Amino acid sequence: MQRPAESPAAPKLPHETLNREPSTAGPSPAVPLQSSSTHTEQLPDIAAMTISDSPRWKYLNRILSRKGPFADEDYDTEMQKTFLDDFKVFGAGGLGCEILKNLALSGFKDIHVIDMDTIDISNLNRQFLFRASDVGQPKATVAASFVMNRVKGVTITPYYGAIQDKGQDYYMQFKLVICGLDSVEARRWINATLVDMVDNNNPESLKPLIDGGTEGFKGQSRVILPTLTSCYECSLDMLAPRAAVPICTLATIPRQPAHCVEWASMLEWPRVFEDKKLDNDDPEHVQWVYEQALKRAQEFNISGVTYSLTQGVIKNIIPAIASTNSIIAGSCCNEALKIATGANPYLNNYMMYIGNEGIYTHTFEHEKKPDCPVCGNLATDYTVDPEWTLEEFIDRLGEKPEVQIKKPTLVTERRKLYYQGPPQLNEQTRPNLEKKMKDLVDHGEEIAITDPGLPFSLRLNVIFS
Repeated sequence: MQRPAESPAAPKLPHETLNREPSTAGPSPAVPLQSSSTHTEQLPDIAAMTISDSPRWKYLNRILSRKGPFADEDYDTEMQKTFLDDFKVFGAGGLGCEILKNLALSGFKDIHVIDMDTIDISNLNRQFLFRASDVGQPKATVAASFVMNRVKGVTITPYYGAIQDKGQDYYMQFKLVICGLDSVEARRWINATLVDMVDNNNPESLKPLIDGGTEGFKGQSRVILPTLTSCYECSLDMLAPRAAVPICTLATIPRQPAHCVEWASMLEWPRVFEDKKLDNDDPEHVQWVYEQALKRAQEFNISGVTYSLTQGVIKNIIPAIASTNSIIAGSCCNEALKIATGANPYLNNYMMYIGNEGIYTHTFEHEKKPDCPVCGNLATDYTVDPEWTLEEFIDRLGEKPEVQIKKPTLVTERRKLYYQGPPQLNEQTRPNLEKKMKDLVDHGEEIAITDPGLPFSLRLNVIFS
């Protein structure tokens, strides 16, 4: 449920939660960008100066050196001169170039960045931290090197890999997390991780999450305070479902180039490689899918199958627009500065931008869902036909875009319904797949579902139809 936010009173955040005393810890995490070390022009060394020392920061200093009418009650103008020096920031995702540049030029000195991609030649038209000589190198590494070379005194620690490679101990060191991720799965994971990290007895465990995303000429930025405001999972039903292609169309007579790619990735790959999962980020896997899709397209006289189309279909890629990225990244970093300093109220809590035929923005408060599986306290009601078998129940649940289970384990307080593993438990519970739901659970009974594809435990109240 959403409602317009006219002048909402945002939850009291972290200037109590975020300790403003200078930290003795090392550099902080930042955003993944693309960069090149061939650019020799350098900006002033900011390592040995506070924000107020250099003419470069005169406009930022005007904001931070005086307490405005909207600043926090405990806003300290003197402390802001050095506060950003020790404010640790973590960033990840496809908006990295813009975000990393913005953070470095906004006074943040300790940044960590994670990105699992390498630089492709197609990135060079909009990801300005990269050059042709950087193609094939990790984005995070090149971007960090470029920005540190250009803005002396900024420490950026890159990591080439997935955000899931790091545990809660790693994310606990940061005071702020900024994400410009390009997949729903990764967003759900970091959102659930930050919610799970919150300890009510330790205010430092609350890590504000700023999320930004773009889709062509559209974009959004939002501020999430884990457990306090609506989380990413609360708004999952706002996502447009991906258009489904009937399997029969893929298997019999494809009509579009995308159908050939879907056939190669969804049907042909599992047939040829039974025990190997298709990795959308592995160039060899993508090349194989492309070659098979091309053969099928030629068989049915369909033109238009290209390598870039293959990437776009299997990774659900949407063309990126440089101007949209810069607008959304600017919004994200503006919110980061407001949260870090308290100089102005931060966004509460969602901003959408549409630039297809003009410029339109709208801000509203997305409300927290009591039955959110990540931040809510209530189980979600789920209507079930009592005549369904457990296997039918699992299949229908897997069709829901907000669930996306693949290898689920289901239990109730009374019994184990189905276990994927270990083999002994799987063998013991497999017969339940053929039993009817009415014989396994009661009306109103809660089922807990875990799955490798879910970063949380899903709780469902069974409501018999």
